[in-house]
Amino acid sequence: MEFTTFNDMLKRAAWRQPEHTFIHWSDRQRSITYAEGYSISDDAAGGLASLGVKKGDRVGIFAHNGLDYVTAMFGIWKLGAVSAHISVQQKDNLAYFLHDSTPKVLIYTGDLHEVVAALRPFLTYIKHYICFDGAKDFALGWDDLLAARLPVPPVSVNDMDAAHLSYTSGSSGPSKGALLAHGYTARATHVIAERLQLSSADVSLGVTSLSSSFHLVANLLPGVHRAVNIGVRKNWDPTSVWEEMDQRAVTFFAGNPLVLGDLLKESRIRGRKPQALSRCVSGGAPVPPALKYAFEEELGVHLVESYGQSELGGFVALGYPQKEPATRFLAIGPGLPDRETMVMNEDGEEQPVGQPGELVVRNNVMLEYWQMPEKTASVLVNGWLHTGDMGVMDAEGYFTLLGRWSERIVSAGKVIYPRSMEEALLRHPAVHYAGVIAREDQQKGQTALGIVELYADQSISIGELMNHCHQILGAADSPAQILIIPTMPMTPTGKIGKQELIRLYGKSGD
Repeated sequence: MEFTTFNDMLKRAAWRQPEHTFIHWSDRQRSITYAEGYSISDDAAGGLASLGVKKGDRVGIFAHNGLDYVTAMFGIWKLGAVSAHISVQQKDNLAYFLHDSTPKVLIYTGDLHEVVAALRPFLTYIKHYICFDGAKDFALGWDDLLAARLPVPPVSVNDMDAAHLSYTSGSSGPSKGALLAHGYTARATHVIAERLQLSSADVSLGVTSLSSSFHLVANLLPGVHRAVNIGVRKNWDPTSVWEEMDQRAVTFFAGNPLVLGDLLKESRIRGRKPQALSRCVSGGAPVPPALKYAFEEELGVHLVESYGQSELGGFVALGYPQKEPATRFLAIGPGLPDRETMVMNEDGEEQPVGQPGELVVRNNVMLEYWQMPEKTASVLVNGWLHTGDMGVMDAEGYFTLLGRWSERIVSAGKVIYPRSMEEALLRHPAVHYAGVIAREDQQKGQTALGIVELYADQSISIGELMNHCHQILGAADSPAQILIIPTMPMTPTGKIGKQELIRLYGKSGD
């Protein structure tokens, strides 16, 4: 019963560790305790209720990371309402996400006021606007709402009630809102906290957006389970973040491979890691093997790889914070005990150890894609959520990801998955980003095209990159062609925009 809802989690942490730091907001050097966090979330819930927010209503959050973002979420959840998280990187597409979620209230940060104001005439379903940075011409001020200290109405919220809309990254098509229940994600993040061996002695920092499912399930919610001193930050800057981690004695860091690569470079410049750092968790994109190895061997820090989806409110697979033997060093990790994971073939049968197939998950997954019954039915089949990702499982139950089913390359009848080629390209020190896509070919149907962006101070020929891949993979399993581009297209969650690469370079004449 302790983990029924997110607010139960916070209430229990506040009961156990009332004076322990809950959230540290790096950008404003402001902290609150767990007792204060629970009290402020009451004020947030009372204020939102006074604006007419009821159970089942959506409340949009279009904001940068911050302490207020966290307490707003818990206030929304306390009412049984649904938080709809919209990335600030989606400001050009804000109308799409608002029209999809139709929130009754929209909360935003002051620097985004003009973006919101321009759309306001078309947002008739939004009854109230709230600005975290103070009252504006049509928006209430967040602090003013909290200062009223209005009572929380009695609301029954249980484990199967919807908690939030987690929008997919859009890397393989239009973004969809995965509707996640309290209990499923509460249980998932409990086992994630166990797997990562978190405790109240830990000090964390998360720099990916709170609008992403990764931050919620890798940093915030597991941290609440264990009463961790949780750090949130708006801006990523390797120098200032390294210094904060050193000063705050951060033990646990959550980020994507891009920021982890920057952290490694900053640590090399300084000749050491941040003093207390012992483990990191990565998500959002595959971890380059060289990065994982460098964290372990150079820094003495366990880089734990995760694999999840917005549709899960958790992870499909997650490693342990320990050094793994060479035979499975590049695997992600085993499945988690809150759900069942299987490698399935196209006939719905489980694949033997070492044989590739689609990764499917049963139990503790999303309730649905918001207002998309056909899309929901296409991925939730006979109780199994079809991830669309291909992988293999070894004899120890560790999963290795091969790539998206939709990104497979069929060349002269041979099915090729891009991940091994992407990892080979990323092992070259000049390569910053790498993506492999299918390119049309008149004779073979498709061939593998490797696309890379180099580091700003690096240069290399295509021939040298091709030889590099041949040495690692052999000519038969290497990209047929390699293209160097100035800037890699990215999704708002930090993934390479594969659909954009296919659009730009997938035709045979491109």
